[in-house]
Amino acid sequence: MRPTAIAVAPNGGRKVKADHPAVPLTPAELAVVAVHCFDTGAAMIHAHVRNADGSHLLDADAYRAAIAAIRSALGDRLVIQITSEALGKYTPAQQRAVVQAVKPEAASLALRELVPDASEETAFSDLLGWMKRESVVPQIILYDVNDAIRLAQLQKRGLIPFERVPVLYVLGRYTTGQVSSPSDLLPFLAPDAPKFAHWSVCAFGAQETACVTAGALLGGHIRVGFENNELLPDGSRARGNQDLVAAAHSAIAAVGLTAATADELRAATTD
Repeated sequence: MRPTAIAVAPNGGRKVKADHPAVPLTPAELAVVAVHCFDTGAAMIHAHVRNADGSHLLDADAYRAAIAAIRSALGDRLVIQITSEALGKYTPAQQRAVVQAVKPEAASLALRELVPDASEETAFSDLLGWMKRESVVPQIILYDVNDAIRLAQLQKRGLIPFERVPVLYVLGRYTTGQVSSPSDLLPFLAPDAPKFAHWSVCAFGAQETACVTAGALLGGHIRVGFENNELLPDGSRARGNQDLVAAAHSAIAAVGLTAATADELRAATTD
């Protein structure tokens, strides 16, 4: 079986030190977390940047500083993915602009944020075309199977210029209490659901490890981290993001899977 890529999402756009003292907010803190997570099996870091007050930020200079700090610590041993997440603060045009200004190795794109209606379809397609030309790897975030159906429809209409566009299935985003279980993956993998060649799973709550391991066994890749969860499988609180990476790494090893390196992930996401 091909290696399973483990990505870490260490901070998100909302959590601050009051939520967990190990949430990384600065470039230097992101670099330290990146090293710890690389050491425990991560192939990719999904990074958010923050304002001085800790609030969510989309800013090219802030991203360049974070990327430089991580690269200084690890070179190219981790894929660095930035987020374009709006969190209600940014328009699709601003989200597209920051991706193009930074020109990162990889960027996540929430379909329902960047294409809230048909008026944004052409601009989204143009962004993806630019990303393909500039070798920026997209990952389309899908919150439910309806998002997956929309993406498949855009593909059929020729608006997605990637034959094997990577996607992220977010499990349990709209469940009561925002707590995930492995069964939340089933609608995405139903016989009549769209199929994507490279897909990953993230989840909320103490079953995060169970959810992502189920995804890995069924052919997917993994994202864990404080953005969505701080709990280990036994319900205890992780000391840092590296604990969640280590739990996922141990779980997939226990079922005979191996963790991908950054270069193996890069090869797998080359369209």
